[in-house]
Amino acid sequence: MRHLVLLVLLYAGTSPVLAAEPFEHQHSQWDALLEKHVVWIDNGHASQVDYSTLKKERALLTSYLKVLSAVGKQTYDRWNREQQLAFLINAYNAYTVELILTRYPDLNSIKDLGSLFSSPWKKTFFSLLGEKRSLDDIEHRLIRAPGAFDEPRIHVAVVCASIGCPALPNEAFTPQQLNDQLERSLIRFLSDRSRNRYNAESDQLEVSKIFDWYEKDFSQGHRDFTSLKNLFSRYAALLTDDPVAQDRITKGDVEITHLDYDWRLNDKQPPK
Repeated sequence: MRHLVLLVLLYAGTSPVLAAEPFEHQHSQWDALLEKHVVWIDNGHASQVDYSTLKKERALLTSYLKVLSAVGKQTYDRWNREQQLAFLINAYNAYTVELILTRYPDLNSIKDLGSLFSSPWKKTFFSLLGEKRSLDDIEHRLIRAPGAFDEPRIHVAVVCASIGCPALPNEAFTPQQLNDQLERSLIRFLSDRSRNRYNAESDQLEVSKIFDWYEKDFSQGHRDFTSLKNLFSRYAALLTDDPVAQDRITKGDVEITHLDYDWRLNDKQPPK
């Protein structure tokens, strides 16, 4: 009888029925929510979120967040680079939406969720990889940790629910498509003349404050970006239609200035 019990326990330990479900790296739950509730505007250069209808399906978002929180550090450490980075980008964006929904519709900006002495990005309101975390933890301790990913394009992928932000895509980031998705996000953001443009009157590049806050990330040689001028030289055709100006941007001959950041909520619904 004792041997029979041992056999049963051994079988249960290896049974595919009882084994833990593998993590679903396509992030299908999040992907479905994004496809339904994110709307492209400005010829696909920006997006808005229908927070009003998304709030009615908050249980689906909660279900996805529970899946993320259930991932342990040992499991995460076994994943490849693309699986880890897609996981962290999606987690950051999903928890940002969750943070907005905690007070929606009674806010005009994500900054309304903080105070003079407390940043909304420093709130520890969820668990990830076995620790209580904030949004800053994901971005700065995990994604931007030196040597972890060294990927400057994450600054057009993790978004802050604001009009001034790069667009939240209407699809989840996935390991198989990650490089293409990051590149599309960068191209989309640089193509948005409300956020990044050449001003012929001032003869200046007027670009997002993101490139001020994170200039260092674009200047360390990762993805072959060695400076902001180097970055903009590679995408000069997105910043102006003027061939002469494009040539000067390519040569690094145009001064860079930074636009004010629009922190208003990227909401599809008109403000009340």
